[in-house]
Amino acid sequence: MNYQETLEYLYNAAPAFEKVGAGAYKEGLSTTLALDEHFHHPHHSFKTVHVAGTNGKGSTSHMIAAILQQQGYRVGLYTSPHLVDFNERIRVNGCPISHDYIIRFVEEERDFFEPLQPSFFELTTALAFKYFADEHVDYAVIEVGLGGRLDCTNIITPCLSIITNISFDHTAFLGNTLSAIAREKAGIIKHGVPVVIGEYTDETLPVFSQVAEEKQAPITFAQDEDITSMPHCQLQGYCQEHNVRTVLVAASILTKQGVITDNSCIDYGISHVCDLTHLRGRWETVSTAPLVICDTGHNLAGWEILSRQIADRFKTLQEDNAATAVTLRIVFGMVDDKDIDHVLRLLPPFATYYFTQASTHRAIPVDTLMAKASDAGLHGTPFSTVAEAYHAALSQSSPSDLIFVGGSSYVVADFLTLFSAPA
Repeated sequence: MNYQETLEYLYNAAPAFEKVGAGAYKEGLSTTLALDEHFHHPHHSFKTVHVAGTNGKGSTSHMIAAILQQQGYRVGLYTSPHLVDFNERIRVNGCPISHDYIIRFVEEERDFFEPLQPSFFELTTALAFKYFADEHVDYAVIEVGLGGRLDCTNIITPCLSIITNISFDHTAFLGNTLSAIAREKAGIIKHGVPVVIGEYTDETLPVFSQVAEEKQAPITFAQDEDITSMPHCQLQGYCQEHNVRTVLVAASILTKQGVITDNSCIDYGISHVCDLTHLRGRWETVSTAPLVICDTGHNLAGWEILSRQIADRFKTLQEDNAATAVTLRIVFGMVDDKDIDHVLRLLPPFATYYFTQASTHRAIPVDTLMAKASDAGLHGTPFSTVAEAYHAALSQSSPSDLIFVGGSSYVVADFLTLFSAPA
């Protein structure tokens, strides 16, 4: 098989959550443990940092990895979903796993894993852990896929656990209260292993405290820590202020553990995170004149921040172009397990909308999206693909306009693919 055929095999043989949704979700760790045993427990050969949370866990994971890279370690990074190429999920010192390694893994191991019928994420996690072992990484930063307690990454015992925050997302699997979701996320807390909580609420604080006490895990609440100075972050989203605070607190614990010995690596890693790890899609400026920005924010908590940042950036453009009409154009789509009605009510009614659907079965059909948007007082034009929507927005724009692309990671993925040369 070539690379594309291998990916098609993986998606079809082991359904991916981002492709088909709930049908790909498997509860429990039995398959993960079987894969782990087959590959001789590869995660035992490197140290780990485990990152969970509703929002910000990807950015946080990349910043931690960047700091460790700058410290001189060989660092694995496992995140999801990918934006342009599957191999973005598995990196060593910022470099994605090779296509050839993925092909060989499937060809050599399919006779073993096919009878197990693993989920896509179970198989991808096994691939990542094996690759990190083969690449002799010193540390791997592991982002939780979904939840925490029963997530297949939760077979590791890290040197540090991080839970960024809790908000409503994937409630069908994790519970429909913040305390229930927090308990699932708190499942990554291990006996005696320090844990950093980025943000808490009155509802989630007791859950984290109780689980940490039960596990005798030292717990630190980042939002309560006195941070004397915040380094500049290469990621420009408003939400990154919370993430940077969490990373700084996590880095202080890694420093106490002797993992980080040069404090300059912390500031440098945060201020060069995209350069070091090649993270994309977080308030990313793709082009100027018109200004084109994309962001992967995709749920209510994310949009409570994003809507404010879009409005502020548009206001600045208006002030900078006082003699020119400036239009806000939004290319927008969502997937089917998000709180779309509340998100739509956060979007600016004065914008011109280009409604679309990403190339995933989970995308809300554009006709359904249009109807819901109309109910929320938003009006625009439907497009069957992200590419068509973006090109329409671009063709109608003046150099002073702002085009924002988002609503879903998969919308951003389709968008960024337009700028990627074929492999």
